Amino acid sequence: MTSTGEERDGAGRAGPLWWGRPRAAALDVGLAVVSAVECGFEGVGVAREAGLPTWVAVGLAALVGATLVFRRRWPIAVVLIGVAVSPAAIGFLLSVVGLYTLAASEVPRRITVTLVSMSFVATFVVMYVRTRADVDGDIGPGFVVSLAVFVAVALNVPPVLLGLYMGARRRLMESLRERADSLERELSLLADRAEERAEWARQEERTRIAREMHDVVAHRVSLMVVHAAALQAVALKDPVKAQRNAALVGDMGRQALTELREMLGVLRAVPPVVVAAGVAAEVAAVSVPVPVEEDGPSLERLEVLVGQSRAAGLVVDLEVRGEVVAYPAVVEQTAYRVVQEALTNCHKHAPGAAVVVRLAHREGEVAMQVENGVSDGSAVRPGLPSGGNGLVGMRERVLGLGGVFVSGPTEAGGFRVSAVLPSSA
Repeated sequence: MTSTGEERDGAGRAGPLWWGRPRAAALDVGLAVVSAVECGFEGVGVAREAGLPTWVAVGLAALVGATLVFRRRWPIAVVLIGVAVSPAAIGFLLSVVGLYTLAASEVPRRITVTLVSMSFVATFVVMYVRTRADVDGDIGPGFVVSLAVFVAVALNVPPVLLGLYMGARRRLMESLRERADSLERELSLLADRAEERAEWARQEERTRIAREMHDVVAHRVSLMVVHAAALQAVALKDPVKAQRNAALVGDMGRQALTELREMLGVLRAVPPVVVAAGVAAEVAAVSVPVPVEEDGPSLERLEVLVGQSRAAGLVVDLEVRGEVVAYPAVVEQTAYRVVQEALTNCHKHAPGAAVVVRLAHREGEVAMQVENGVSDGSAVRPGLPSGGNGLVGMRERVLGLGGVFVSGPTEAGGFRVSAVLPSSA
């Protein structure tokens, strides 16, 4: 079976037998009826020339013309039948439509060329012989040959050229449709991936916001709770100290509110994820980290941070080694947050313990370490809640910049938090 352009155009549609659609079947049946009628009329002349009964010649000729109904399924057979009956001078429509269908089909080109050549030669020979028999001897052979060539070209070349054009056009349309389908599938995949990336970005943003909120609130509120407990303990015994603690609590609250206001302001400025034309497109600003204000967390404010913990009753020593250099804002913010969260844990879990904060400026990196000793048994625990996310948040921050984070108990019974950050993060 050989597929043709019309048949392939109707692929996927319901049609009888080998036709792709009912309209194609109706067209072929109509052409076969016309061809059968034509061959039937031409069969009358064949009957006279061959001395056959008229009804036999007409019936056989009509049957030959009716084979045009198979042109889509067997185009080679239809052309061969047209070549075979050409000596009888019947089947004009059969030959023309058969050649067109053959040229437009997926038949190999070498077979097409062979059949077209056979049809051309057969038409030329039949035309030459009949013309020589009908003309007078005064007409030269050159005229007969030219006439035979003209007729052979007129009957064979136009349908073949039209069939080649329609076949090439059909293949081009199929290629464009396949390309369009492929592009649609790729766009669908890109949309799915974009949605996945957008969801991942939203999840990362939620995690980062939760980490920022934890760092901002946990430390300030922890110090406020510690100062409030101290205020309650000395309110009657030492009014001056109580007043100082009350002022510190107010300062801590204002600082916490200021940092929260800055963070919420940045969150309001983050544009949403845009979804247009069925394709999820991520706006780059979705996963942009919160910008660091000029007066935001930095290594220069470590002394202030340590002083706040000292004011809350924690014994803290700060050791700085190496030449102080300027680091990218994100590095300084991360280093500050690590120390801040480590001091918060000391307030929660090791009240009264001695704490050492070490900061080392090295070539290409900055290292920080917060180590506390054993908690003083006489110190009252502030009863601060712990969600267990402090160390996780510190690790995520440090690893996100390509650094190293280590935490765990010491041999003396305390706890140590260490981190190293690259200076070029």
